[in-house]
Amino acid sequence: MINYPRAELLADTQWLEDTLNSPKLRIFDCAAEPAPNSDEMLRKKYPLKPRSGRGHYETAHIPGASHIDIPGDLTDKSTELPMMMPSTEKAAEAIGGAGISNDSTVVLYSSTNPMWATRFWWILHSLGFNRAVILDGGLTKWRAEERPISSTPSSYAPAKFDPVPRQDVFANKTDVRAALDDESTLLIHALTPSVFDGSNDKLIFGRRGHIPGSINIPSAALYGADECTYLPPADMHRLFAKGGSELAERIVTYCGGGVNATNNAFALTLLGHDNVAVYDGSMSEWGNDPALPIVTD
Repeated sequence: MINYPRAELLADTQWLEDTLNSPKLRIFDCAAEPAPNSDEMLRKKYPLKPRSGRGHYETAHIPGASHIDIPGDLTDKSTELPMMMPSTEKAAEAIGGAGISNDSTVVLYSSTNPMWATRFWWILHSLGFNRAVILDGGLTKWRAEERPISSTPSSYAPAKFDPVPRQDVFANKTDVRAALDDESTLLIHALTPSVFDGSNDKLIFGRRGHIPGSINIPSAALYGADECTYLPPADMHRLFAKGGSELAERIVTYCGGGVNATNNAFALTLLGHDNVAVYDGSMSEWGNDPALPIVTD
C-alpha cells in the first residue's frame, strides 16, 4: 500500500486508545467557532472573529484531553487582523502553560472544524516542535467507532517549552507580493470556489476574489467520502499535483484568516513537501489593502 511520505504525522484512533495512559501523552481538543454568522458580522472589515470552542469540548471529548483556546491564547492581540501568529515568547508561554514540554507527544483534533487542529499543529511546527500529530478522522471518527467519551474537563500541569523558531513557515504580505512575479512559487487559496471567484456575496474580505496567479484547492477537498479522514495518499497527491505542486519550489497557502490554509499546508507536508508556508494575513489583509491586486474568475 502506498503511504504518505510523512505518515508519522497522522495518528490512528486505535493507536490513540491504546496509548491514552502514556505519561508523556498530551491530547488537545483545539475547538474554536466563528463569531455569530449574521449579515452585520459578514459586512465588517474583518468578518472572521473566531472565539473559543470550549463549550464543544466540555460537551464531549476524548478522555484525558485538554482544550486549547487558539483565538484567546495563541493569537496576536496587537493587530486587528483576526488570527495572526503571536510572538514567539507569548506562544511559548501559552504552549508551556498548556502542559507541553519539548519531549511531550502531542495529539491534536478539533470537535468543531478540523482546521483548528492543523492551525495549532502549524504553530507548533513553526516553533520547531516535531512531536505533534493530527488524529485522522478526529472526534467524528472516534465517536463513530464508539470509543470512550468524557465530559469531565481535564488539564495538564504547566511545563517548560523551549521554542526553536523555523524560518519561512509563515509568509507575510511582502513575501506574497514577490511571489506574484516568481514562477517557482505556487499560491493556493483554501476557501470555497464561490469565495475564490468572487461570486459569494456574503463572505467578502474587503474586496471579492483572490490573489492573481493562485489556484483554488478548498480544504474540504482534502477529505474522503466520510468527510473526516484525509484522502488516500494517491488521491491527495493527484489533488495537489493537478495544480502544479510538483513543479513548485515553494508553496504558499492562504485563506481568509490563516486557519483553513494550515490544513492545506499540513496536507502538503504529509505529502513530503518541505518548502511550504502559510500567508498568515491571508485575504483579511490582502483584500483590505487597495494597493494590492485582486482578480475574479
